[in-house]
Amino acid sequence: MNFSLSRATLIAEADLVGIAGERAICDRRGVLYFPDLHLLAVSDLHLEKGSSFARRGALIPPYDTGATLLRLQTVIADYQPRIVVSLGDSFHDGGGAGRMHQSFRERLEAMMAGRDWFWVAGNHDPEAPADLPGETVQELAIGSLLFRHEPSKLRVEGEISGHLHPCARIVQRGRSVRRRCFAGDGGRMIMPAFGAYTGSLNVLDRAYAGLFRLETLVAYMLGAERIFAISGSMLRPG
Repeated sequence: MNFSLSRATLIAEADLVGIAGERAICDRRGVLYFPDLHLLAVSDLHLEKGSSFARRGALIPPYDTGATLLRLQTVIADYQPRIVVSLGDSFHDGGGAGRMHQSFRERLEAMMAGRDWFWVAGNHDPEAPADLPGETVQELAIGSLLFRHEPSKLRVEGEISGHLHPCARIVQRGRSVRRRCFAGDGGRMIMPAFGAYTGSLNVLDRAYAGLFRLETLVAYMLGAERIFAISGSMLRPG
């Protein structure tokens, strides 16, 4: 993110945030890590999206699964979590796990070995992934946190979700900058999509209406070297 941020725009350079009383690291690569719980959360991997499109005649480069798993492997190696929670849409469709190349399956299983791994059911993959270890759940409560795929319309303190693929846009000195982001207000957090072939939706879109306390909304924008915490008042649509 090669631009200058004023003091009014930049709330904090640190990536350590609080969510319903739990400490979390917003990693610039798009994962959340809870050091006190030794838990890593990732959302919307959308593995095998390329092969899903190919089955419907839309030929796009089939490199998404390998690229996504390589990034995930690096993150897991860095944090060495005891628990991994994949927050739904881990596969782009219900048959994605079955189509995954054996080499990718082996890489994924190596990451999972020795850890508690939870697949949260998503709208793209509501069933357990075929022939893979881990436990499939509709939602998962750990401590003061609730992990689920789609954010609840009713206020749920401690909710960590995905699904909406949030991004944020600001205008600084006449320049528009748009980045994927974590979106939170101290009580709940919506995570960015991690998958290589995933898009994003501005946090000011009506799909987010009522989900956050606007006075405490912060977009934690993903920069090349760090997270930029941007006050909700500085965000722009588009």
